Amino acid sequence: MVVTTADTAETLGTGDVPVLSTPRIAELFEQAAVRALVGAVAEGQTSVGFRVEVTHVAPVAVGSKVVAVATLERTEGRRLVFNVSVTDRCGLVAAGRVTRVLVDRSEFLDKAR
Repeated sequence: MVVTTADTAETLGTGDVPVLSTPRIAELFEQAAVRALVGAVAEGQTSVGFRVEVTHVAPVAVGSKVVAVATLERTEGRRLVFNVSVTDRCGLVAAGRVTRVLVDRSEFLDKAR
C-alpha cells in the first residue's frame, strides 16, 4: 500500500508525527495473515485475531510504498502463528507475530455481545 495521511500517527492520535503509525502496521500484519489463509480455511470456519506483536523499527513518510508479508510459522491446535513483516524500499519497517484462532463462524457470532 501507499502510505496516506490517514495512516499516520498524527491522524490516528497515536503520536504527533506524520509517519506510518504502529496501529496501522498492526492492521497490515492482520490483513496479511488473513490473506495468507484464503482458500485454506474449511467452509463454515473463519479465523479471528488473538494476539499481535509489533516491533516498529523505522519511520515511513506519506507517499512511500510498503509491503506486508505473513508466513505461517506453526499451528498449535486451532491457533495459527504467523511471522509478519512490513518493508519499504529501504528495508525492514516492522516485524512481529500474529496469532489467529480458527473458529466456527456461526458459534462465534452467537457468542458476540
